[in-house]
Amino acid sequence: MENRVLKTLEFDKIRDMAATHCTSFAGRSYMEKLVPVSDFDEVVKLLEETDEGLSILRVRGNVPMGGISDIRPHAKRAQMGGMLSAYELMETANTIRASRNLRQFIEAIVADEDIEIPHFIAKKDAIPILTGLEHEINACIDDNAHVVDSASGSLRTIRQGLRMQEGRVREKLESYTRGKNAATMLSDAIVTIRNDRYVIPVKSEYRSHYRGVIHDMSSSGQTLFIEPDAVVQANNEIRRLKLQEQEEIEKILIDLSAKVQEVAHDLFTLVAILSEIDVILAKAKFGKAHKCTKPEVNNKGYIRLTKARHPLLSMEEAVANTIEFGKDITTIVITGPNTGGKTVTLKTVGLCTLMAQAGLPIPALDGSEVAVFDSIYADIGDEQSIEQSLSTFSSHMVNIVDILEKYDDRSLIIFDELGSGTDPQEGAALAISILDEVHGRGARVMATTHYPELKAYGYNRPGVANASVEFDVDTLSPTYRLLIGVPGRSNAFEISKRLGLQDRVIDRAKKFTGTDRGEVDSMILSLETSRVQSEKDAEETHDILLETDRLKRELEEKLAEFDNKKERMEEKAKEKAKKIIEDAKRESEAIISDLRAMRLNVGANVKEHELIEARKRLEGAAPAEAKKKAVKAKAAPRALQTGDEVKVLSYGQKGTLIDKVSDHEWIVQIGILKMKLNQSGLEFVKPEKEKKQYVSTSVAGRDTHVKMELDLRGERYEDAIFRTEKYLDDALLSNYHQVSIIHGKGTGALRQGIQQFLKNHSRVKTYRFGEASEGGHGVTVVELK
Repeated sequence: MENRVLKTLEFDKIRDMAATHCTSFAGRSYMEKLVPVSDFDEVVKLLEETDEGLSILRVRGNVPMGGISDIRPHAKRAQMGGMLSAYELMETANTIRASRNLRQFIEAIVADEDIEIPHFIAKKDAIPILTGLEHEINACIDDNAHVVDSASGSLRTIRQGLRMQEGRVREKLESYTRGKNAATMLSDAIVTIRNDRYVIPVKSEYRSHYRGVIHDMSSSGQTLFIEPDAVVQANNEIRRLKLQEQEEIEKILIDLSAKVQEVAHDLFTLVAILSEIDVILAKAKFGKAHKCTKPEVNNKGYIRLTKARHPLLSMEEAVANTIEFGKDITTIVITGPNTGGKTVTLKTVGLCTLMAQAGLPIPALDGSEVAVFDSIYADIGDEQSIEQSLSTFSSHMVNIVDILEKYDDRSLIIFDELGSGTDPQEGAALAISILDEVHGRGARVMATTHYPELKAYGYNRPGVANASVEFDVDTLSPTYRLLIGVPGRSNAFEISKRLGLQDRVIDRAKKFTGTDRGEVDSMILSLETSRVQSEKDAEETHDILLETDRLKRELEEKLAEFDNKKERMEEKAKEKAKKIIEDAKRESEAIISDLRAMRLNVGANVKEHELIEARKRLEGAAPAEAKKKAVKAKAAPRALQTGDEVKVLSYGQKGTLIDKVSDHEWIVQIGILKMKLNQSGLEFVKPEKEKKQYVSTSVAGRDTHVKMELDLRGERYEDAIFRTEKYLDDALLSNYHQVSIIHGKGTGALRQGIQQFLKNHSRVKTYRFGEASEGGHGVTVVELK
């Protein structure tokens, strides 16, 4: 694209507006070089990148792009063997950190958000990982670009000595400021620095009292800044240590600069990618601020802009127009009066095309489409050149001649006031000839003109359409609405009449226009009336469609709300049932705890199997509705017989049929328990091979498996006894013969309490300490009956 065309269509202003949204100088420098491209695939990629940027801004609001500096000059100087300053190294580390933050941000979006951003992922993957260099720089230089003491052992030693020496000098000089004659002989009781040496301010008349080196005097000459002889050597030592400090700092900076040199190429790549991302996000922010959208693109010369606005006009003042041409119609000729908006319409089409080919969203509604052109040419405005002694007509013709030498069928050509600036008859003839030339070779053309001869241009040439900018005769002002298919008509008579010109003068003027002119104006007026009525009908139809869509959405929302309410009620009912069951189980546990307490404290004669039976009875006391949901009985595959292995559906446990009590009841052995159960709650289980002795078996009413060991370390005595008793119940129900209780060694109190409890437990056969491989005296191995 020619720079003159970019300036004529004001693309440079759009670029400057977008550049204000960049967050880094590097990004702004990249944005300043932004130009439209003509490669179709590249345009598609640029627009997709901007659309991804809009998606990221929509879901996250902002992107962490802070801390990015243009470190390319730093990397270049390091590449040449130069030493970077602490500030330049700090900027390098900050830029690397910014790239790391951005990489993590994109990874988080991919993990957390349901959006597709393949171009951002590709750029993230291409960012060089230089975290090692970042950490090395940060270990030596702080956020204020100051080399820290820990940068090297030598620097720490030098600075420690320097601080001690400075402290001694200040202490010595402060003794002068506190002396009995200080108030008389010193201008101020302070210690200050001149020429990097500590001095005191002495009144000039008392300088002989403080023998030493004079380093400076006040502007009035009344105060001398003297370094007393007593601190000269100490100040010399401070000077020597500062030189050593500077030498050590230079060594550190040279070492870090050499490490920057090693990855200089990667730093160039890093800055380029960060700048590209900054530019993409700036385009997206510009589009969001100006309510722009991503257009569809094609390489067939077709343009359809829906409610397009000129982006340099305020959204409140700009009139949106729908413009479509490039398929059957490849040339549009706009006629009408001045200040009607013809030039703005031309610039809107040209500028939207340039913006799209630069990857910028366009100020039009969704669904708009633009073509990718190899070249765009524009001849707009009064380009009269006094320096070149060219008239307005000559200036336009110079541009037009240049366009006619370069254009082809993949060009968009924009002519403003074609043929103006010369004799109207000759200018009209030239305009028609030029339009025939560019239209005949397949270029897409938009032109404006004043000449009435061109009003009929589109009626006898295929692929050409007339258009005009609407004018409101009642208000004597243009509406700026583009009317495609309707040529502009003269409004001079109507305007003159409204302004008070006498009717007889207007009637006499109409006679001079001729019959043909009057018929053409009547035809144009009829077309305008039909166009207005058609647009009115279209708007009413559109409103009806919008109302229909609104009603449909409301119905869908109410249906969704009903479904959600139904689901919430079902969940609430389930939660209520679950709570009832849990309350019943807690009640059962409380009853069992009370029974155990009676046995331990009162010595009640309560058998262990009776306790287990009580728990099962209480669990079975759950609400009928909950049990109905939990138990899904299945018909036995065959008639049950004594000795069959069955599954008790209500407990989820396996048992053996001992005896049949009646037609519908059986005595079932479940572990150590014998229970009378209804046949409908039993399910035949096919015999299996004998399982290993120690298998984790699911406990009735539980979702977890009982482990072979119980860990009581850290428990209080009462809690440990309660957990041990409950654990032994579960182990017995799981048919375990041997379990381990881990109590630790400690003071031995918990071990003794546990073993005393085991000694009195009716279902414990024997117990012993664990072997060395089992945990030794920190574990008690229990054998169950």
